[in-house]
Amino acid sequence: TAGHGGIHLSATRNRMVHPMLRAEGGWYEEDEAWAIVAITFPHLFTAFERRCAERTIKDSWPEAWERIFGTILAPGESREKDRRAFEQQHADDWIVISAITSNREKGMVEVVATMGGRRGPGTEERRFLIPSSQYRSGPFGFVIDKNRHRIYSGPSSFLGWTR
Repeated sequence: TAGHGGIHLSATRNRMVHPMLRAEGGWYEEDEAWAIVAITFPHLFTAFERRCAERTIKDSWPEAWERIFGTILAPGESREKDRRAFEQQHADDWIVISAITSNREKGMVEVVATMGGRRGPGTEERRFLIPSSQYRSGPFGFVIDKNRHRIYSGPSSFLGWTR
């Protein structure tokens, strides 16, 4: 069901869902959890929907996929595993969390970065200027290269920047 819906399984059918993926109460939302129903009851879905469900489970619940199917997902086979690996590899690097084309420094992108890309109260933020030709955010963020990207403390293009 598209748009704020989902699939509700009876208690009997919900017990058929693998325990690692089972939703208490039997409700499976339409964004990702529908895929749990599709891999549990594949005969109710088209081949295309089953392929989409497999991709969704691998991307969202990689540990469950690996346990249920007795396989290890390699890099590139699970967005969630790849994200965790990126975060682990770059835990001590400055990762961009916000970017804007600088209206003060021609050809530059002004960015705000935090250590490991963390967010929340008390998180130290730094601004950097990145040449527009170099700034390409990857699937999990842009990693600051302290040897190439300079800290910037001048006037900001970010509306309301006060730090």
